[in-house]
Amino acid sequence: MAKKLLIVESPAKAGTIKKYLGKDYEVTASMGHIIDLPKSQLGVDVDNNFEPKYITIRGKGELLTKLKKSAKASDSVYLATDPDREGEAISWHLAKALGIDENSCCRVTFNEITQSAVKASIKEPRKIDMDLVDAQQARRVLDRIVGYKISPILWEKVKRGLSAGRVQSVATRMICDREDEIENFEPKEFWTVEALCGHGKKDFSAKYYGENGKETELSCKEDAEKIKNDIKALKVVAIKNGELTKNPPPPFTTSTMQQDASRKIGFSTYKTMQTAQTLYEGVNIGGKYGTIGLITYMRTDSLRISAEAQREAIAFLTDNFGKENVKPRQFKAGKNAQDAHEAIRPTSINIRPEAIKDKLSSDQYKLYKLIWERFAGSQMAAALYSTQNATLESGTHTFKATGSKLVFKGFMNVYIEGSDETKDKDKALPEIVQNEQVEVKDIESIQHFTKPPARYTEAALVHALEENGIGRPSTYAPTITTIVSRGYVRRVKKQLHPTELGRITTDIMKNHFEEIVDIEFTAGMERKLDDVEDGKLSWIRVLSEFYPEFDDNLKNAQKAIEKIKIKDEESDVICDKCGRKMVYKIGKFGKFLACPGYPECKNTMSIRNETGVKCPKCGGEILEKKTHKGRNYYGCENNPKCDFMVWDTPIKNESCPECGSVLLQRKGKNAKIYCTNEKCSYERKPERKTKK
Repeated sequence: MAKKLLIVESPAKAGTIKKYLGKDYEVTASMGHIIDLPKSQLGVDVDNNFEPKYITIRGKGELLTKLKKSAKASDSVYLATDPDREGEAISWHLAKALGIDENSCCRVTFNEITQSAVKASIKEPRKIDMDLVDAQQARRVLDRIVGYKISPILWEKVKRGLSAGRVQSVATRMICDREDEIENFEPKEFWTVEALCGHGKKDFSAKYYGENGKETELSCKEDAEKIKNDIKALKVVAIKNGELTKNPPPPFTTSTMQQDASRKIGFSTYKTMQTAQTLYEGVNIGGKYGTIGLITYMRTDSLRISAEAQREAIAFLTDNFGKENVKPRQFKAGKNAQDAHEAIRPTSINIRPEAIKDKLSSDQYKLYKLIWERFAGSQMAAALYSTQNATLESGTHTFKATGSKLVFKGFMNVYIEGSDETKDKDKALPEIVQNEQVEVKDIESIQHFTKPPARYTEAALVHALEENGIGRPSTYAPTITTIVSRGYVRRVKKQLHPTELGRITTDIMKNHFEEIVDIEFTAGMERKLDDVEDGKLSWIRVLSEFYPEFDDNLKNAQKAIEKIKIKDEESDVICDKCGRKMVYKIGKFGKFLACPGYPECKNTMSIRNETGVKCPKCGGEILEKKTHKGRNYYGCENNPKCDFMVWDTPIKNESCPECGSVLLQRKGKNAKIYCTNEKCSYERKPERKTKK
């Protein structure tokens, strides 16, 4: 038995660290939490300082026994769970369970899993930070009380299986409120006039600005048409040339990584965090590095980077892009950010994404490339544009034309920031001069209507939650996963739509638990949890101030809320046991069909979304299905006997022209049509749809 025992959270991380520490260390994993509140009861004594009732998690007893045995046989035990509140609490629970003095220097943390970082951290163990533990306890107990006290009321008054949560209920409310804004929006008509001006071989566009140099809004067709008919030519009356500097964005935080991964590579928040976890815990890339954690810890809202990482980045960027493209930068995070960790960055900028592409999965490569490019760009010079602003006139009518040209790329050599909106690329104006008369080759008046606010995408919701101070980096992905899986929200083409169930539940929460779904109250609670972490506030005091009013609201809600009957959506499928039309229900794993005659008839069926394509392995029907996290995939109806499964869409009424097998269509940036037969190399680009 090794003399020293190091306990981490995951086997992947254990395997990476074991290679760094050698034979004197046994490195093993706790598999996350090993001790927690019981699932079957509240597990909190609200009358005795909110004392939690912790138990060994079901199924973890054997593992805990093994850990106790290993700890007893070791001279030293180090607890190296994740470097955040949750990880600190896991270490605290492990210390208690294994009989380790929590005041001893048994706690080790790594912001990155590299050989140098791991060995340096092992040399400087510390005591368990009880302020961090208390902050986690406060959050855990608070969320348990809210969830376990409100959910039974929703079960009784609406339907079983519903849940409420301190962050999830606010997120659902935000989506519902946005839907209300969209439904209540009254569009306002306005018009624009745009002239296509000719200048030698290059045309440019000038837009109507106003009358006599003053900005004017056109509210009707008649005004726009009058201006259109008045314009025959335009005279250039002023030209202003200038420069525009665009600074690089900072390295990623959890929130900005999730947003950019959603916009640029189409990842859900859950997929982003799962992929980032594997990059953090370690990947075998061979060569001189071997198995190494490729990125720093991925749950952070800090923008700080270490001096060592910055020095390495400056040297690398200078060698590869030239001194003129490099500028060292440190960024300052918002006032509510926790600065315990660095921003998310590659552990070594010298490990270029392209160099290790064949060692990574497709998802790992895409995300690592995004993180690498964002960090590299953050230490580079600003991009520089030359800009032109021209004012043109015809009588009393004023038009404006603008243009820009990228003259120095700087950080844009490696990184271009993602956006929710597609923006036209600016173009430089032709070389027009003051007092020049330009030809109007075409002019049109265009009708517009103001648009309602857009529905939230996952990226936009994460941004809004962070901006309002709701939740922490670790909560964004599970919050969105929960509200979708509960049936409060559904994804439609990347947008988040509230369901009837979500709106009913939100109305109940707004009417009877206003504080729980109040954005400012929830943000204020987050600030109090931060104060607990900083040692400024007792976690018991936070709960003592919250609970009395909450308990009164519970009692009032129990009396006031009337039973709500949600009408189930009817299907065309006939129950094969009693003949009724089956209805759609939402369960743990999504939608299914159930007989409305329950409890007399308990018949249920899975929903068959047929593709009209036969399985190439067994000839069964290929069905469209969903994963537990809501992602679409395609699988054989004969599963589990047949293991055919693909992510891309099977093509109906067309087979491979070379081997006759099933064709699949991949959409997005790397769109293609290709054969499912691994031995067949047939593929082609999809035809582009032309606008009529």
